[in-house]
Amino acid sequence: MERLGPGIGAALPGGAARYARLWAIDADAARLPDNLRIDRFHLVGAKIGGTVARAFAARRPERVKTLTVVGTPPPLRPGAAENVPKLVEMFEAHGVEHWARQNMGNRLGGAFPPEGFEWWCKFMGRTALSTQLGFMGTIACADIRADVPKIACPTLVITTEESGLATVAETRAWQQQIRDSELVVLPGNSYHVAATHAAESAKATLDFIQRRG
Repeated sequence: MERLGPGIGAALPGGAARYARLWAIDADAARLPDNLRIDRFHLVGAKIGGTVARAFAARRPERVKTLTVVGTPPPLRPGAAENVPKLVEMFEAHGVEHWARQNMGNRLGGAFPPEGFEWWCKFMGRTALSTQLGFMGTIACADIRADVPKIACPTLVITTEESGLATVAETRAWQQQIRDSELVVLPGNSYHVAATHAAESAKATLDFIQRRG
């Protein structure tokens, strides 16, 4: 589970504004397995997709066998809402790629290849401005603190030793609110863990599903 990719929001029914609401993404996420006739499934969310995935697992417990979140933010990001006006001003003045380049070092950490850094900047820069603006003021500021303790399925949380999203202690604090959960801490300082530690994240996820699913 991830947020809408570059340019997708503006092309969907209702435009980007509809898809920048947690309830709308939650409803659409439920529609996919409904259409595929899948009642229960293993749910994996990366970065902000982990916010959506945690809310989904809490609100639709009958659908989720296991939950894995990889490099995901805290249930509430301190200062995120207050920072939105400044971000909107930057997006409108300089575009999405400029913003991506400002934070890509923290996102990918110090060991990621320069070619990969450049690719991610270009890729994220393709996101429609309308999609990004709608997203920053809503999903990025979502408060799911009340949802986290309601997650009933076996849950795996994956982070890095020096993630820019939260310390290990801060991550453990909300992870332990999920009664049947485990924490895996990988070496490094990135927070897009699914990209920088793809093999390790996939292995941990598959091992967890095999043990707990």
